[in-house]
Amino acid sequence: MLELKNVSVRFRSRSRSVDAVRDASLHVERAEVFGIVGASGAGKSTLLRTINLLERPSEGQIWSGGRNIAALRGEALRRERLNIGMVFQHFNLLHSQSVFANIALPLRAAGQSKTAIEKRVAELLELVELGGMGKAMPSQLSGGQKQRVGIARALANRPGILLCDEPTSALDLETTESILNLLAGINQKLGVTIVIISHEMAVIKKICHRVAVMKDGEIVENKPVYELFAHPEHPFTRELVAKSLDLRLPERVLAERPGTILRLVFLGTRAEDPILNEITYRFSVAANILHGRIEYIDGRPIGILIISLEGEPERLHLAITYLQNSVARLEIIRHE
Repeated sequence: MLELKNVSVRFRSRSRSVDAVRDASLHVERAEVFGIVGASGAGKSTLLRTINLLERPSEGQIWSGGRNIAALRGEALRRERLNIGMVFQHFNLLHSQSVFANIALPLRAAGQSKTAIEKRVAELLELVELGGMGKAMPSQLSGGQKQRVGIARALANRPGILLCDEPTSALDLETTESILNLLAGINQKLGVTIVIISHEMAVIKKICHRVAVMKDGEIVENKPVYELFAHPEHPFTRELVAKSLDLRLPERVLAERPGTILRLVFLGTRAEDPILNEITYRFSVAANILHGRIEYIDGRPIGILIISLEGEPERLHLAITYLQNSVARLEIIRHE
């Protein structure tokens, strides 16, 4: 297990002091994929870099393998870093070196033999689906292939923890999907603990088991990914979730569409039930779908519908009361 306890990172200059991370605490279970999400400047990268002590915390502790690694120095720290691989946003490959040499770099630094290096690099090239490309140069690779080389290099010394700093933000949508699938497969096959930071909720939805939300250097929410989308509590988290689901109605629809307009949130199997048919049949109201979708997060559905209801006032009241008792959340956007 990886645990951060009350970690703060303070940058000082002659004229001022900046708190990049303030009193951050979180724990990451072994072999899970843990996400840290937030806007640019929230402190995500700084917090991530404290885990392998590329940034030393000004305050707090970082526990891994039963010891506070924030206290390590010298050779003890170097050995600990062998257990922590890192994948960077812009790949950080040596452009004058081949794919083989880039992946072999941490193995050579760890004093591995030539035979062991050749065997391990071949294994890693197959793992990241770049078999036979060891002699290629980075300039010959696509962005996705470069990131695969970066992932292979990070895994070279068989780390227990893999840190991913915005690993898909420089990639297109299709390549992002393939890299996230690769990371998920590595997590499942090798049991590697992954900590991934992103400003994109789509990345968090796709791969993470749990997530911490950061704002202005603080962790404002921390829970399983499904629960975060189902029950966002902090105003910033609610804003992130709303933008991710993108269920805004055009002003024209709000102005022209008659009736009461509701936003409904369904959780679990209820998201797949024909509830609009039920209220139409039970209460003789007209229900029209204006917007909606079902998201499957960690294999569990979250359904969101924006509907208009028309009918006699008493019937509308009964229908809305029924919906309030049937869905996870109901918001009246406009009442007529």
